[in-house]
Amino acid sequence: MLATILAVSSCQKADDNSQGNEKEIRYTMPAESAPHEGTWLQWPQKYQYGETYRNRLEDTWIAMAREIVSGENLHIIAYNQEAKDRIVAQLTKANIPQERIDFYLFKTNDVWVRDNGPIYVYDKSGVLTIEGWGFNGWGDKEPFNYDDKIPDQVAVAEKMPFVQLNKKMILEGGAVELDGKGSLMATRSAILNKNRNPGMTEEQANALFTTYLGATHFIWLDGVAGLDITDMHIDGFARFGENNTIVTMSPDDLATWELTNKDIATLYHATNMAGKPYNYVILPLTQNNVVTTYGKDLGYQGSYVNYYITNDKVLVPNYNDPNDAKANAIIQTLYPGRTVVGIDVRNLYANGGMVHCVTQQQPQ
Repeated sequence: MLATILAVSSCQKADDNSQGNEKEIRYTMPAESAPHEGTWLQWPQKYQYGETYRNRLEDTWIAMAREIVSGENLHIIAYNQEAKDRIVAQLTKANIPQERIDFYLFKTNDVWVRDNGPIYVYDKSGVLTIEGWGFNGWGDKEPFNYDDKIPDQVAVAEKMPFVQLNKKMILEGGAVELDGKGSLMATRSAILNKNRNPGMTEEQANALFTTYLGATHFIWLDGVAGLDITDMHIDGFARFGENNTIVTMSPDDLATWELTNKDIATLYHATNMAGKPYNYVILPLTQNNVVTTYGKDLGYQGSYVNYYITNDKVLVPNYNDPNDAKANAIIQTLYPGRTVVGIDVRNLYANGGMVHCVTQQQPQ
């Protein structure tokens, strides 16, 4: 097992406090399907929401860990030494090889590393760099005092260049979808929102995305503020696939997901950077409403769009539903060089997310 890395409280200064119109590409975020050095997980802990919350989620983390380590490193953020010891015991009990696993002891509020964790980009010279965008608990809805510090702490621990963007934009990773070739999809409701970035214009947001993510082509949907805790993150219902593809749902299922007719039309008439229409791969919703392992009927269906791509696997949210196999098979056709694996997310889904929401890639 790799060495445990202890938390640190300060970061080497690499803040970007430049002002003005930012439209020059300084950093580029690669596609999720590009080769990984590893994957980050924030392990469920008992200190914010209690032992029952932690215990109901841990099986999902064990399942993800098993699949991730087959093809890349796994970086686990544990709340403290006690939490780490528990995780190690569980991994050992599950017979999961730990040679590719290391631990970082950082306090966290919750598990949503996609939203609060480090964003990895390349600078103009090809140097891998960590960006720390602002995180405020999805608009001050949940505690975030620890989670907002995670990118800074990871940058110090990894001794990597770091760009602090807290003062420029509040941005959760699940709110933007990038193809690594200059295109970005997002909803206005999750970014241009008074509880995230009051007064920010779409043009200003685009300029920041160009400068710090390398995006120059934008597909904006309105989204619906207040519908869920994220104010409708894009990664719940629309993703970029391979070969000029958008992976999404049928118009009827998007309506069930409560997208407006305007947004559905915008998504289905989107064009790429060259002005050409996208190909569309349609995933179903679950056939039934999702029921947790502890018997709670959530009263709504589950999405399969929120999958995560590793070097050799695609981890797809599954719900013990008849449509699991159908969705897995469709996704397998998209990624023939990787093995699709269903991950039971029923208990996680009760708290508002799926696989993509709790993973974050570190490129090579």
